[in-house]
Amino acid sequence: MGSYMSKSSAKFSRRQLLASGSVAGLTGLVATTAQPAAAQGAATGERITVARKGKYDSVELRQPAINVAAIQSRVRSVDVKNLGPTMKANVEHVLRLIDYAQNRPEEWGPDNVWGAKQDLICMHEFPIQGFIPWTRTELNKIAFELPGPESDAIGQRAKKYGCYIAYGCYAKDKDWPRHVINMSVIVGPDGNIVSKQWKARNILGLFGDVALIGTTIYDVLDRYVEMYGWDAVLPVARTDIGNLAMTAVGAEPMLYAALAMKGAEVLIMSVTGGSNADSAMATARANRIYTVGVGNSVSPDNIGFTDAAGAEDEGTAIIDPRGTPLARSGNHHEDIVRARIPIADFRKTRRFPEVPMALLLPVFEQYQPLFEPNGFAKELPETYREAGALVRKRMGMEPMK
Repeated sequence: MGSYMSKSSAKFSRRQLLASGSVAGLTGLVATTAQPAAAQGAATGERITVARKGKYDSVELRQPAINVAAIQSRVRSVDVKNLGPTMKANVEHVLRLIDYAQNRPEEWGPDNVWGAKQDLICMHEFPIQGFIPWTRTELNKIAFELPGPESDAIGQRAKKYGCYIAYGCYAKDKDWPRHVINMSVIVGPDGNIVSKQWKARNILGLFGDVALIGTTIYDVLDRYVEMYGWDAVLPVARTDIGNLAMTAVGAEPMLYAALAMKGAEVLIMSVTGGSNADSAMATARANRIYTVGVGNSVSPDNIGFTDAAGAEDEGTAIIDPRGTPLARSGNHHEDIVRARIPIADFRKTRRFPEVPMALLLPVFEQYQPLFEPNGFAKELPETYREAGALVRKRMGMEPMK
């Protein structure tokens, strides 16, 4: 592996992973070739909830099939100078869309409904706060705590309808001062947060002379593992409607595979400006799981972006394990797609793709990525341009002028 692990310890980790049947390290090994705390933590005894011989952890299902709705909504960024009213307006818009997804618009009155109750409602990465290249100081103003007033409002809707609701946001945490965490949140039917899932990583070097400044697990990997354990790096929420995982990482097939290996049955892909039906179909087919690709709609009120930025025709879709769309939007407007998933039958008949770990692990053990983790461990860039300069520094390149 990297300079921190000897050849003998590398051999030990491979033997131990193969003996235990642990395959969750597929993505983790790539991410941790150069740091001892995380990589050795995964290889020296910490139990990872991963499928073994086709068996994986789950809880008893409350019903044999679930109704799933995916909301393709706009991106409308809050105004930092007018934060209270604009945040309130965005929250109210999200709540209205949840009502629409449940076929119960407030305007119709309490007794008028149209269609079935939904058990899981999925939204994209930033339905509440929106997205523009804010500074870190500004992001710390718009990020909210979990739980907090915004998540409580969504929790009240989940409790009202007895459903799960999954959405993304910028979050802050007292244990991570000045960090703004790119977070996926799953709320349960009791109104409480079931799972808070950090974004695993940002794709670095993608945006020229700028880079994202929201904190991901890869940015602070060693400290994250010390605080939460290796199993939390790729989390799966084991609920009574199925095992749910949510990711805002785009174009990362090995990460999706690792989540499936950890027992994810429904993978929610929520990249704002990047989720699309093609990616969801490929992921479902490769990993034999249900996927929900949640895109954003045309967003005419997002300052600095064109109306169609990030919106793709048929960008939102619900896909079965064969890669066949069960439902798709077919447009780039605000829309809701719905499908029924026979989750109990899927669990009974599920068969994992055979991954030849004995062939792959030697490659993963010696591969060294361009970007090592922990890039935000010692310094937090204030702006996207500063983050871009940090990326170039890590690549051994001169700052762009």
